Amino acid sequence: MNASGTDLPRFVRNLLASPPQRGEGLHNWLFRAARVLHPFRTAAEITQLLGALTAGQPVKPGEIEDAVKNSESVAWNPDGKTATPRAAAPTWPSVDRGQREAIIANGGGLAALREASPRRFEDNDRRTEEIIDLLFPGNPLLCVGKSARDFRTKSREEFRGCLATLALIVPSPMTARTGITQKGKKSAHTLANTGPRRFLVIEQDKGTTDEQAAILLHLAERGPMALALHSGGKSVHGWFTAEGQGEDRLRRFMAYAVSLGADRALWTRSQFCRMPDGTRENGERQTVYFMNPEVMP
Repeated sequence: MNASGTDLPRFVRNLLASPPQRGEGLHNWLFRAARVLHPFRTAAEITQLLGALTAGQPVKPGEIEDAVKNSESVAWNPDGKTATPRAAAPTWPSVDRGQREAIIANGGGLAALREASPRRFEDNDRRTEEIIDLLFPGNPLLCVGKSARDFRTKSREEFRGCLATLALIVPSPMTARTGITQKGKKSAHTLANTGPRRFLVIEQDKGTTDEQAAILLHLAERGPMALALHSGGKSVHGWFTAEGQGEDRLRRFMAYAVSLGADRALWTRSQFCRMPDGTRENGERQTVYFMNPEVMP
């Protein structure tokens, strides 16, 4: 990100051009810089920018994130009016066990999920590359990994031929090969370098695979389910098309899914999910049971 972007006022550009050294007011400078950047950048972008501008300095873990967060309520407003605090992080409902049980009792299981798939694979060949081409057309940057500690962000073509051996993928394209983590470290997997939400993944930690499949089929009546796969462990994951849906609508959909037992952690755009037709760390195949190319972005 270029700190001297033409959308930034000159006094902001001047402030960003002269970060002080540690011991000369760096802590206060981070707060001041974050405060005047809020009208022009998201919190993640501000964090990434300040991290880049102070690279090589002894910035304390979490210092930049704290400056960004603490300055939101007093963010500079170009109109001179009192700043409006940003929306708080979403709160999620408790599981409605009665509704969940009713849906499971009236729904189908894993066999019904496979039967409902508009596209089926009749052989046992690996289809990982074909599926990823459908989910992420073109040559976007993707973040994939064998585990949450062993991952890379590269172009789709750079990964061609090896995706079937991997376990994890971020369900949205990345905007850059690296970003700055919340602890101020450079990494290939951060919220800062994750692009706009492309898919919202619904994962359930409880219930049998048949029960989870019934919940996904129910949710597919309310949102465009593009894919469903077995995790290679104990769960079935549904990929729902998010592009063009609107964040408010997606938040309501996610809240409803959480009320039926979905894991709220998958709301985070940068959260890893299971690679379609990939290979889990235990060697199990992450088999795709449902695929609907018609609702893929």
